[in-house]
Amino acid sequence: MKHQEQAGLTSLEKRATAGLVGVYGVRMLGLFLILPVFALYAQHLKGVTPTLIGVAIGIYGLTQAMLQIPLGMLSDRIGRKPVMLGGLAVFAIGSIVAAVSDSIHGVIIGRALQGSGAIAAATLALLADLTRDSIRARVMALVGMSIGLAFAIAMVAGPMLDDLIGVDGIFWLTAVLAGLAAVIVIKVIPTPATTRIRRDTETVWTDLGQVLVNPELLRLDLGIFALHLMLTASWVVIPVQLVEHLQFPSARHWELYLPVMVLSVVAMFPFVVYAEKYHKMKPVFVGAVAVLVIAEFLMSWEVVNLWGLAFALWVFFSAFNLLEATLPSLVAKTSPTQLKGTAMGVYSTSQFMGIFVGGSVGGWVYEHYGIAAVFLFCAAVALVWLLAAATMAQPRYLSSYSLEVGEQDPRSASELAADLMSISGVAEAIVIAEEGMAYLKVNLKDLDREALKAYSRHES
Repeated sequence: MKHQEQAGLTSLEKRATAGLVGVYGVRMLGLFLILPVFALYAQHLKGVTPTLIGVAIGIYGLTQAMLQIPLGMLSDRIGRKPVMLGGLAVFAIGSIVAAVSDSIHGVIIGRALQGSGAIAAATLALLADLTRDSIRARVMALVGMSIGLAFAIAMVAGPMLDDLIGVDGIFWLTAVLAGLAAVIVIKVIPTPATTRIRRDTETVWTDLGQVLVNPELLRLDLGIFALHLMLTASWVVIPVQLVEHLQFPSARHWELYLPVMVLSVVAMFPFVVYAEKYHKMKPVFVGAVAVLVIAEFLMSWEVVNLWGLAFALWVFFSAFNLLEATLPSLVAKTSPTQLKGTAMGVYSTSQFMGIFVGGSVGGWVYEHYGIAAVFLFCAAVALVWLLAAATMAQPRYLSSYSLEVGEQDPRSASELAADLMSISGVAEAIVIAEEGMAYLKVNLKDLDREALKAYSRHES
């Protein structure tokens, strides 16, 4: 029986989505919670310097960047859940190491271990195993929303928790959260009957070369690298600036972050809608990068007061949230569908490298040149990104679509690709014969979904 397309998620897909979004969100919450408070806590650790504070904040990005693609590939061989459970165990161990350490070097080791539990690729691969092609983009968007929500919660909850249990207590809490995530993996998330590589969601080693020479994708990789470099470098010094320069106690920092985060989402939302609805993505995107430059210059003013910093943070996060929301969409629009998983893997690696470089270089600049210099360094990075973004090509307003078509020989695969190209709304089609998968670029408004379903080999 041919698969009957369903608008909503099946009960299994709902269970898988809820569990995997929960795992992703809980783990990222554990990582984000220390960002708004660690720079102050670390000043009391043995052997501390501002540079090492930055390294401690950013080091998890380095180990995450190094291991996420290899561990994703390992999950293709030994299964998704073993890799996820092993990664969560390593993350919990790292949290405990950081919690019991009284030296900055011990915390750095703990944070490096946290990043070594790199389960992002395996988690997304499991999500692909458990969801249909037709609803996968919607489910992936929920994962992205969970990360944004975890960050917003952490910015507000971090100072509150620091006041209640201290940063060492927050590290203990992250270990507990890792345990909770492991329970979700075991008890809530279904185990797929089979696992397979899907090029639209997973990194394929042989495709890396094509992704790394694509100038448009490299621009976007530079963008996410720069965005998270600025975020991490800025938060090496913002808590210190609030306490030591503006005499605003750390226990009250949430009073600043909460309205800033809420109002920044309100400010950026109309621009996202405008960019997508009226196909104005490039001018909105480039404008947001320019706003980041302005925000970093505003924060660099030595005479800034609390209200001035609050305004600068609102400007920063309005642009940050817009760019964080649109960059993955641009990667999906820019990459050929059969390279999308690999493109997203390189993009994610660039993001984590930005976290590491931002923390390390931000700490070094702070130690040698002061707080204002950190913001000026970030402004310079944003200017470089602005030049790259200004020369980007207009994005194509096409969506990725994959279709299970059954194994093909090379000749039938070529004929099938030609047939798919004749369907209304299909702009590109490639069939990977040995995988039995067709990868398409489509215009969703014009797409003849009924005609596509005739080629699907997926059974309901």
